[in-house]
Amino acid sequence: MNPHPPMYQGSPPHGRGSGKNDTLRLVAWETTRNCNLSCVHCRAAATKGPYDGELDTDQSFALLDQIAEVGRPIIILTGGEPLLRADIFDIAKYGDNLGLRMVMAPNGTLITPQIAEKMAASGIRRISASIDGATKEFHDKFRGVDGAFDAAIRGIEYVKAAGIEFQINTTITKTNLDQIPKILELAEELGAAAHHIFLLVPTGRGKYIVDQAIDAESYESTLNWFYDQREKTSLQLKATCAPHYYRILRQRARDEGKTISFESHGLDAVTRGCLAGTGFCFISHTGIVQPCGYTDVKCGDITRDTFGHVWRNSPVFLKLRDFKQLEGKCGRCEYRAVCGGCRARAYEATGNYMAEEPLCAYQPEKAAPC
Repeated sequence: MNPHPPMYQGSPPHGRGSGKNDTLRLVAWETTRNCNLSCVHCRAAATKGPYDGELDTDQSFALLDQIAEVGRPIIILTGGEPLLRADIFDIAKYGDNLGLRMVMAPNGTLITPQIAEKMAASGIRRISASIDGATKEFHDKFRGVDGAFDAAIRGIEYVKAAGIEFQINTTITKTNLDQIPKILELAEELGAAAHHIFLLVPTGRGKYIVDQAIDAESYESTLNWFYDQREKTSLQLKATCAPHYYRILRQRARDEGKTISFESHGLDAVTRGCLAGTGFCFISHTGIVQPCGYTDVKCGDITRDTFGHVWRNSPVFLKLRDFKQLEGKCGRCEYRAVCGGCRARAYEATGNYMAEEPLCAYQPEKAAPC
């Protein structure tokens, strides 16, 4: 399962929300839970299917129609392994024809020259491929299948030959923390458009490697290192499931006397750390809507209700959009509007998705404005 969303980097996406923290920018859709790998961190514990209740083709088209009525977000076709859906390119093409930005999160191992050409023809603008180790031995162990590293690199080359942008995603744990610089170098060598890092959220199989999650101090130093790479690489860099980065970015820019703008900092200037339920939501293979793939809180069911109604009226979403309801130091923090803390980590640690982020070393300097 590849949970990492690929970002299409263009002008900032716009939705049609009311303007109160509900502009729809990204939808991650688990098109299938079926997967050919067995990754140690998989939030869905995905494995070889089939799985019951998967949205069929007509339901999939209807879902895209409903999303298009709300806005024109990026649609991340994820899984499981999305390439295991026989109709995945029909779905991608349908969304593209609606004016949605269609991207895909395959694990890379199933991509052939023919598959890459079908991706391009169906309107896929970018894919993500996860590389979690600087060596194939480490990556293959992390992904649970021998040969996964070589197959992913081969798939990336096919995608590149087809003219599709790709990004490298990396989930950071204690075991690969020292390999991140080398993985960034590999992404540059491969010709990636971006490198996205993800801090482990202990859900699904990830619960069984929770001891491998880095601590708050390492979290802070890693994100500061990542900030330092901005002017050292031509790659677009993004930290995901790491909302503190958007505090650090502003702290560092302030210390350097810089002004943050879209022109200077790209999408980092116009987004916030945790988008769960605000600019982003997740839809499961059975149509359950959640704040994100890691926050297992049901917000609606598109087999019983329309996506637009769920997006605009879910009590969970409405609460997440009211940053004043954040609890603990997240609620007091002057950076709550740009960070927000990871709602999934808060939920896994406490059962309360509005609780303070458990892996944050920062102590608010002043109370956030009311």
